[in-house]
Amino acid sequence: DVQLQASGGGLMQTGGSLRLSCVVSGISFDTYNIGWFRQAPGKGREGLSCISKEGGSHYANAVRGRFTISRDNAKNTVSLQMNSLEPEDTAVYYCNAVRFPATNFWGQGTQVTVSS
Repeated sequence: DVQLQASGGGLMQTGGSLRLSCVVSGISFDTYNIGWFRQAPGKGREGLSCISKEGGSHYANAVRGRFTISRDNAKNTVSLQMNSLEPEDTAVYYCNAVRFPATNFWGQGTQVTVSS
């Protein structure tokens, strides 16, 4: 079975940092692009960042300069370092594995809550 296990969420004050991890099993990890998404209450799912199988990274404007994505192919893990957290970052965070043209897996989410 394919599993994407996200962890590292929690409660943090404004300006704090959290590091999310996504451990992937059941697929050839180094052939997949991995992304992080979030969904706030009452809103749609929002793409935040992705890292290609070659290691190239991309960020949404909302998180560029505050969040950093990285991957460790030896550990089948992608991390998202989140700094300068804001209340607007409160959401459930999900990781996603994609291999073109049509293979796509989602993990369960991890809750991030930022208090003002």
